Amino acid sequence: MAILKIARMGHPVLARKADPVPDPTAPEIRRLVADMLETMIDSDGAGLAAPQVHIPLRVVVFQAPGERSDALSQAERYDQTAPLTVLINPEIEILGTEREGGWEGCLSVPELRGFVERPVHIRYRGTDHEGHAIDRTASGFHARVVQHECDHLDGILYPQRMSDLKQLIFESEARHWLKEEGSSS
Repeated sequence: MAILKIARMGHPVLARKADPVPDPTAPEIRRLVADMLETMIDSDGAGLAAPQVHIPLRVVVFQAPGERSDALSQAERYDQTAPLTVLINPEIEILGTEREGGWEGCLSVPELRGFVERPVHIRYRGTDHEGHAIDRTASGFHARVVQHECDHLDGILYPQRMSDLKQLIFESEARHWLKEEGSSS
């Protein structure tokens, strides 16, 4: 296994649609998945998509704890109790019209956070690296992580989903900014 270099916003691999994986159980896909998991854990991320490690394939890995702290610094912390999921050739179905805003970060957009509104309830399908079908429903943070990672497969970074770029902030300013926001409500 190896820790892979993460592509940053502006790299062409992050702007293109990723290619389908013909054989999710192929040895090279298993190696890629192992390296992606090691890279995600080492980077303290909640998820990682293959394009983020310069591989334009439809592969994502993520962890989605049922509960998480609302503290901005905790939003992407790796939680060893959360189940890890490998999702290959994913499809997402939006379930309902309810949307929810939340602060997102991204390993490809380092040191920044942005407020993004996304559908609250989704269903996602795909295959894991052992060839098993995955078909799950998700809501809240779980749904947010899946949507964020799958966006990478279509060449979309979270700032492109933001409705107000004034809510794109440096992590170093986040606590101050959020404290002011909380006192005005």
